[in-house]
Amino acid sequence: MKKVLFFLLFIVITLHAQDFTKETKQQRDTRIKWWRDARFGLFIHWGLYAIPAGEWKDKTDYGEWIRTSAQIPLEEYDKFVNQFNPVKFNAEDWVKMAKDAGMKYIVITSKHHDGFNLFDSKETNFDVMSTPFHRDILKELSDACRKYGMKMCWYHSIMDWHHPDYLPRREWEKTRSSEGADYNRYFQYLKAELKELLTNYGEIGVLWFDGEWENTWNTKYGIELYNYVRSLQPNIIINNRVGAGRNDMEGSTKEGEFGGDFGTPEQQIPATGLPGVDWETCMTMNDHWGYNKNDKNWKSTKEILQMLADIASKGGNYLLNIGPTSEGVFPQESIDRLKAIGEWMKVNGESIYGTQASPFLKLDWGRCTKKSLGKNTRLYLHVFNWPNDGKLIVPGIFNKVKKSYLLSNPKKKLLTERKEDAVVISVPAQAPDIINSVIVLDVTGKEDINNPPVIDNSLDQFIDKINVPIKTDRKNVVIRYTLDGSTPTIKSQIVKSSIQLTDCALVSARCFRNGVPVSGTVQATFTKVFPIKSEKVENLSNGIKYFYYEGNWDSLPDFSSLTPKKEGTLSNYSLSQKVENEYFGFEFVGYIKIPEDEVYAFYTDSDDGSKLFIGDQLVVDNNGLHGVVQKKGLIPLATGYHPIRISYFNKTGGLELKVFIESNSMKKQLITDEMLFYVK
Repeated sequence: MKKVLFFLLFIVITLHAQDFTKETKQQRDTRIKWWRDARFGLFIHWGLYAIPAGEWKDKTDYGEWIRTSAQIPLEEYDKFVNQFNPVKFNAEDWVKMAKDAGMKYIVITSKHHDGFNLFDSKETNFDVMSTPFHRDILKELSDACRKYGMKMCWYHSIMDWHHPDYLPRREWEKTRSSEGADYNRYFQYLKAELKELLTNYGEIGVLWFDGEWENTWNTKYGIELYNYVRSLQPNIIINNRVGAGRNDMEGSTKEGEFGGDFGTPEQQIPATGLPGVDWETCMTMNDHWGYNKNDKNWKSTKEILQMLADIASKGGNYLLNIGPTSEGVFPQESIDRLKAIGEWMKVNGESIYGTQASPFLKLDWGRCTKKSLGKNTRLYLHVFNWPNDGKLIVPGIFNKVKKSYLLSNPKKKLLTERKEDAVVISVPAQAPDIINSVIVLDVTGKEDINNPPVIDNSLDQFIDKINVPIKTDRKNVVIRYTLDGSTPTIKSQIVKSSIQLTDCALVSARCFRNGVPVSGTVQATFTKVFPIKSEKVENLSNGIKYFYYEGNWDSLPDFSSLTPKKEGTLSNYSLSQKVENEYFGFEFVGYIKIPEDEVYAFYTDSDDGSKLFIGDQLVVDNNGLHGVVQKKGLIPLATGYHPIRISYFNKTGGLELKVFIESNSMKKQLITDEMLFYVK
């Protein structure tokens, strides 16, 4: 008996000490397979914030961030605990609605940033067992998931506005002292909560962390937490927000940073997916994560289903959010959409589950997902725009077709024919589904797709000359091009790796193999321009002038009509001189020194809105309320000094402003201190 106990103790110690970040690719693929196959999950944001339902005082646009967005003192927010009594909550109803909608897993907020726990925690009284409801919501949901074959998953916030040891405090909490707070002690509390969540509720599919962006969190904590969670449940999947290297709402992980198991684009679908990385887009059904009774801006069933196909076609998962009411029910609009989604998935789910990313770069009529069938390949063609002439053209495919049919009517085969590099499918006059009709195309062997070559037109203006890279990932092909917009032929010039332009051109490029065109044609316009003259200025000093304003705006105001609360100079663009954490704006004014005559791209990353002007010309318009968004603009500039002005405002939530510059001879980089000047 002692030997058995010693062996078990040895196993436990070894497991806890294991570095799970070092697993093999095969181990990782086995662990994450169910999640890759699932493709579609339900996100649920629910907690005390459902009680005010988005309203506080005279404003109605709040959500799950209401405690800090509305600056509600802790003692006042805590009163919601005595009001939380969702008597209409039924775990089985929720799980069945998700399952019937074709979803395979549910991720619910075990704890959001406000620190309130939806489960029976022995680590805090700020949980559901302290409410009049007094039922362990997560226990009921995990039991229901197990009953109906769904994966139960937790969203758990690293940030905690309630715990006395969590740092930093909100900037507006002027009277809530941080004296005696110990972040390492908070970290132990966080681990203790997670131990409860991973030992009391059976197998958990995903731990979805969030709130990792504050400077108290770091990579060391992230790796330790990742290993701790997997020591408790080795097969669990953990998102990249466990670390400290996420690229904002884009959701990818910065190069060289620890990135957990998958990326997390938020409220957006990456244009080309995140190649080589597992990823999942999380998105709201309307404009809020938590319940807001005034938010009626619901996405249509069409939008949601086409997003699902788009995401799957890029190799990602779709985590679609619902914010239940304080009574414990889904809003009727959410219920209606889940039902409609489920009807489509019953017919077409095969084209989503277990699929891989599309081999096509672009399809004008829709999207494509694929599966390997032994040595052969099945392509699922998601047709959003049904052809009027009854001919669906699938470009650049060279495999022999085995068969084709509508997924909604598999017994009736569709006729196919080859036309140069394309397969043409004869389809019925009417689309079987007005949102997304799926056609199956089975072909022999691994897919042989010749996408058009890629023309790099990120800088499509030039002053004297420009080298334009034109590339393809296909082997055994040559790229031919023309400069007058005509379709390249076997007699057109060959691209080595790039072409040089000295005048305006409409570049057309196409792949050829054995003297035969094997792709469609791609085009890009390049324009020769004249640089804007620089200005002669004197008495310059390195840096930039700033003017700080306060106000509540949904877009950039006319700062020239306002009086600044503060002004001065800085070495570079920075929000460090803000007084308030929200409801403020900046205007930065000065000169930028341009090293040579070229076309320059300027970028702003901002949350919320920004605009960048060179002289009086608006170059980058990144205005409006949003998370971190990057926008770009081009302008031809002569060597020397040019006036530059950047306007920025922040309302609520996150805040950020970064300014980049790029040209043909300058890699994209943050504007340096040495480039900025102001008149003394």
